[in-house]
Amino acid sequence: MATLRNIKHRIVGVKSTQQITRAMKMVAATKLRKSQQRLLNTRPYADELARVLGHVKARSGKTLHPLFEIRPSRRVCYVLISSDKGLCGGFNANLIRRARQELEKSAGEAEESFLMTIGRKGYKHFKRREQNIAAHWLDLFNHLEFKHAHDIAVTLLRFYEKKKLDRIYIIYSRFKSAVRQEIVVEQVLPIKAVKPVEEAFPVNFIYEPSPYMILDHLCPMSIKFQLWRMLLESSTSEFGARMTAMESATDNAEERIKELTLSYNKARQAAITKEITEIVAGAEALKG
Repeated sequence: MATLRNIKHRIVGVKSTQQITRAMKMVAATKLRKSQQRLLNTRPYADELARVLGHVKARSGKTLHPLFEIRPSRRVCYVLISSDKGLCGGFNANLIRRARQELEKSAGEAEESFLMTIGRKGYKHFKRREQNIAAHWLDLFNHLEFKHAHDIAVTLLRFYEKKKLDRIYIIYSRFKSAVRQEIVVEQVLPIKAVKPVEEAFPVNFIYEPSPYMILDHLCPMSIKFQLWRMLLESSTSEFGARMTAMESATDNAEERIKELTLSYNKARQAAITKEITEIVAGAEALKG
């Protein structure tokens, strides 16, 4: 009976775990819908603003703004956006793996490579491995606001404008669907040139009051909105990955419960058969 008791306790434990994973899946699904709506509202503006500035840089024969300036890539920085919490499958592991690959690649090309982290998981991973982290931001995704993107962008702009960094890349997970996310390494500084479609822009831009005054306002704004979009992409991807992982865990728990129930029934039947055999054997002994 000890074996039966142990199996029964395991079934109860797996059922409790299944209840937790099912609840976490529902919470993640609710947060995913809200985050996805925020992302869909932000993407068009952020993408169009970046595209217009890319066209301006491609069309200008000279550097109109310091954030357009292309310098030799001596000091390169990677900003890794991971999550603050786990239980989201391979979401963080894949991002961390890509960050390590980029750092190794940069070590052979640039004089210095720097790392900044957004999110607790990426920070803890590289901190344990004694990686030099130039800056880090933790616990943003519980209450993600545009202010967080603003503060991070101000820090990155300060590093770049003081020429402490020559290239800044963001490593994040772009949301495709609840079951599919894509790891992206995107350059944010300097602002990249985007060749315009001549049919859409047949003439050059006219600046009023002056190119520098306009770009001095639009360029930092574009960086802030790009970071805001990336934070939303990462947050939405995290919820999608967690929902998928918890759904898989719930299904696995259901399969495990079926296996344990079958084992319990077999052990119970064996115990009953053994008792009947002993009773019959005892009765036969009394007759003799």
